[in-house]
Amino acid sequence: MKDSQTDHVLVVGAGPVGLVTAHELARRGVPVRIVDAAERPAPTSRAIATHARTLEIYDQMGVVEGMLARGRRLQAFTMHRGGRQLVRMGADYSRLPTRYPFTLMIPQAATEAVLREALAEQGVKVEYGVRLARFEERADGVRAVLSHRAGAEEGEETEEAVDVRWLVGCDGGHSVVRKQLGIPLIGASSETWLIADAEVETVARQDSIHWISVDGGTVMLVPFPESGRWRLLDTADADYAGDPAEVAQRFAAKLSAGLGTPVTVRTPDWVSVFTIQQRMVPSMREGRVLVAGDAAHVHSPASGQGMNTGVQDAFNLAWKLAMVARGEAGATLLDSYSAERVPVGEALLGSTARATSLVALKSRLQDVLLPVVMGVVRNVPPLKGKIERKIMSAMSALELSYPDSPLTVGSEGDAVPRPGQRVTRVSGEGAGAPAWSAFLAELRDPRWTLLVSGAGASAEELVGSRPDWLSVRTVRDGGPAAGLLADPGRVLRDGLRLADNGWLLIRPDGYLAARGPRFSAREFARALAALGPAGITGAPG
Repeated sequence: MKDSQTDHVLVVGAGPVGLVTAHELARRGVPVRIVDAAERPAPTSRAIATHARTLEIYDQMGVVEGMLARGRRLQAFTMHRGGRQLVRMGADYSRLPTRYPFTLMIPQAATEAVLREALAEQGVKVEYGVRLARFEERADGVRAVLSHRAGAEEGEETEEAVDVRWLVGCDGGHSVVRKQLGIPLIGASSETWLIADAEVETVARQDSIHWISVDGGTVMLVPFPESGRWRLLDTADADYAGDPAEVAQRFAAKLSAGLGTPVTVRTPDWVSVFTIQQRMVPSMREGRVLVAGDAAHVHSPASGQGMNTGVQDAFNLAWKLAMVARGEAGATLLDSYSAERVPVGEALLGSTARATSLVALKSRLQDVLLPVVMGVVRNVPPLKGKIERKIMSAMSALELSYPDSPLTVGSEGDAVPRPGQRVTRVSGEGAGAPAWSAFLAELRDPRWTLLVSGAGASAEELVGSRPDWLSVRTVRDGGPAAGLLADPGRVLRDGLRLADNGWLLIRPDGYLAARGPRFSAREFARALAALGPAGITGAPG
């Protein structure tokens, strides 16, 4: 068995969660290896919905344009019953300003391709055909044993023992990392659904998800980016005897009856029967080993949250692990990962369970009342708008915040964004202003950001010496200055509720850590000291 020692972080699993983790570590100069037991990238597309907050993350990573080019923008949800369209719900983001007011339908295979390409640009390639056999945590790292198929005799594997500093398990619901840690996946399974990917001839518009009430449950049409290609889902009949042509006929009959027009379904190229799991771990870190994505929580696919939540886990974790690996923070900073993300997974279990019940609609009483209720919704615009906003709030993750995090300092009254909230609260139109554009570009910097409003001395002069992990910017009307964000007309400052002489301390993931009404080096140092339990080091004097 080959032995090697490295300062690398080992990422296990090369789905979207592992790829984002590896990319963000590499982007911050941390050596990383990423391995996957599969011999090649998966050709099937399990997750296809990417929501607004995840698109904001992809923007910070510098990969969003590649995603947008390969996806279809979705801005509606349409309900049908007995050949009638009951209601078409729009995507109301009016109270959740974002540059991405839609859900992007992009196959997971395409998402992974964009992320692999970006990771390769950082000098890191996925090692396929390499599985984690076992690992052991040591005082200064983790000894992992990797089994390689490549180069081994047929039917055999060669083993490599590698000593790494940290191990991150992004290896899915059957995670080897989680199981070897002995962390329980707590929860339950519920009902069984059937899904299939196929070409469909239908008059249903491909800018919407279509939910069709049928006897005993529902079927759904979810559009792929390719014209005429759909994902089909049946919550009522999950029987599958291995004949995809029979599945196509079954879907065609149900869709024709529900939509009231003839529907042709071609033989699916992928059919899957799955039992919905609603489970999560109580902790996402054990010493030098961490888990993210489905390795930490599995959910119903009803609201398309699984991959999105995993990507958000990875983006939350990577900058913290990078600071620890680079000696810019103590290991206790990683405690904030579990503190912030476990409650997110817990809340998601509740919301996806409710979404599953609503999507399946197996209660006969609900089925009878559906046309009546949807008729009221359709004819009462204020009620319809309220429901649309509630749906967007639940799906988009734009309202997710960390008010109780150890990295959140104070609240400074009612100013929005408050500490713990995301700072990218701007529409696409608003983001076109030069000051907002410059600020959003600043957030693509992998460091923390200190933003100071002032017409006098620059923020760099006020702060003095600063650690490498901190970017310092002054925002004011204009005029030449190092580190200046010019904001004529106060467009940016008004959007951030940033008063003259006020300041904001922004985390690398775009969430506000602290703010104050008047900047001084002493007040700023006091705010950083409040982050002491996180172990951030190198505060300016």
